[in-house]
Amino acid sequence: MFKRAVFVVFFLLGLALAVNALSYANFSSTYGFLKLKEDAIKTGWYLPFYYAHVLVSGLILLSGFLQIVQRIRLRWPRFHRLLGRFYVSGILFFAAPGALVMSMFIGRGPIVFASFLLQTTLWFLFTIMAFRKAVERNFVQHEIWVMRSFALTVAAITLRLYVFFASFTPVELNSALAYGMIAWLSWLPNLLLVEAYYFNRARSV
Repeated sequence: MFKRAVFVVFFLLGLALAVNALSYANFSSTYGFLKLKEDAIKTGWYLPFYYAHVLVSGLILLSGFLQIVQRIRLRWPRFHRLLGRFYVSGILFFAAPGALVMSMFIGRGPIVFASFLLQTTLWFLFTIMAFRKAVERNFVQHEIWVMRSFALTVAAITLRLYVFFASFTPVELNSALAYGMIAWLSWLPNLLLVEAYYFNRARSV
């Protein structure tokens, strides 16, 4: 019951995030968050990669939630494979490259930059490994690599949760150190939880 409740809460948060991300399909360079990136936009590099990341990432997030539901995988395997192809191609060709270029324009110091750079690199590599294991029909390892990849995908939600809760504390997010801590906490604990889960499952087996 608890796992289902957590899943529903995160799915709804992901849905809200996806709707917000798709609102940027108006392609206005002064809309929302983009108002803060005027200098980055002027370079000509930021905007195309921003749209590649944001517009696809929301859909990737939702497809990831649907992929990890066992009932869907078992009852509609063809649908699961279709979603999997979208998830993998979306990350490898749009979301991860977009995030990589965006990280060059964060401007919040080396701690934040290192976090986003490592997260994006691992996201790319984990997703490739998940696809490779599926092609090899090694579905046990495929599941593990998918969950590692999805742990980094869900960082889009956990980052915003940390920012939201930090707004009720004296923490000043304009500080490079404070935002750096939140940047690392947005994805590293997610990944450690996945590793702990599969480690304990392997021990119990």
